[in-house]
Amino acid sequence: MEATKTMNRSRSAALYEEAKQYFPGGVNSPVRAFKSVSGPPLFITEGEGCRIKDEDGNTFIDFCCSWGPLILGHNNRQVRELVTETVAKGTSFGTPTRLGNELGKLITSNNKYIDKIRFVSSGTEAVMSALRLARGITGKSKVIKFEGCYHGHVDSLLVKAGSGLATFGESTSAGIPESFAHETIVLPLDDRKLLDKTLQEHHEDIACIIVEPVPANNGLLLQDRSFLECLRLKCYKYGVLLIFDEVISGFRVGFEGAAGHYGIQPDIITYGKIIGGGMPVGAYGGSQEVMRHISPDGPVYQAGTLSANPVAMAAGYATLQQLLEPGFYDKLEAKTQRLAERLQAYADQKGYTLRVQQVASIFWLAFADHRLQRSDQIDAGSMEHFKKLHHELLQRGVYLGPSGYEVGFVSAAHTDADLDEAAGLMEECLDIVFSAS
Repeated sequence: MEATKTMNRSRSAALYEEAKQYFPGGVNSPVRAFKSVSGPPLFITEGEGCRIKDEDGNTFIDFCCSWGPLILGHNNRQVRELVTETVAKGTSFGTPTRLGNELGKLITSNNKYIDKIRFVSSGTEAVMSALRLARGITGKSKVIKFEGCYHGHVDSLLVKAGSGLATFGESTSAGIPESFAHETIVLPLDDRKLLDKTLQEHHEDIACIIVEPVPANNGLLLQDRSFLECLRLKCYKYGVLLIFDEVISGFRVGFEGAAGHYGIQPDIITYGKIIGGGMPVGAYGGSQEVMRHISPDGPVYQAGTLSANPVAMAAGYATLQQLLEPGFYDKLEAKTQRLAERLQAYADQKGYTLRVQQVASIFWLAFADHRLQRSDQIDAGSMEHFKKLHHELLQRGVYLGPSGYEVGFVSAAHTDADLDEAAGLMEECLDIVFSAS
């Protein structure tokens, strides 16, 4: 079976060539350059509900959802109206605002895992600030992170494991001094013996363990609850703080995020994406005891000119209000599970090597024959299958993030009919992918 048409991407291609004159690689975030897939990146002009339209007039069912923030879909009416009303009064004052209070109250009143929160402007900034807070509280400098978890482009966390088992990190980007990377110990996910051995040997130097409780930046590497419970117990035992990086899972797997989903209390939680409703926002929070260390109450300094600006607060408030509607998460998960189960059943029937991994409204198409829980279980060669799949889906009007390591998101705006249409097109494209392999 061949693609039914070749999509016109000429205007996007021309804009991309122009963009290369202004931006490194023609983009302002690397994965947008489509280097892992085919053709020029799409230049999007508008979105409505679960669909986006590009400069060439092509329309797509969108499962990227701006990399996760748009849990309500594109151009949500309540969000748009409150943002428009707020912008009409000004965009930033560098002062506290009532909207900041309202969003802070909405979050802390409905999330028993944090008492206080501090808004910043991105998930990376939230993680950076959380690490500083953990180091400030403990007086220790080193951090444990896990291979396959991504925490933004923070210097000391943009690292990979070195040689050996428990190793100090090696930087994965130019411009990061090795001394920074050596403040981080990188472990494989769910290796409990190695975790305990590392804590025994280094706990006097370790400030915190940071983990994506739902690892969703390098595939969807779902962990057993018992592993996260193990992290909590080990942190208590060795006097180490536990940070849940919930930039993706926060308000996505439930209003209380993965902490609520698994019933585990971390010391610090970082947020981003959904709490901004499409605007740049991050946040970190914790107990009264933890957060009293933050300036101006305490000695851990952190500041930001645009932190809690009223436009971002408006978008976040209008979004989160809707997430509190009864049954919101149950309905969203049911839709996503139905999509995942249909695709898995089709692959199984056809004998295709495909594993559809899913939690809440997040899914991942992995070209594997078993559940993947660690990054070293991902076959890099399988990304050629994804490249082909991505290309064929674009021809038919379905948009996934342009990398096989990225997850997909279902929004409240995706109807059952939208998902059935997308599933049928995905099945058609899987036939093409596997007929060519």
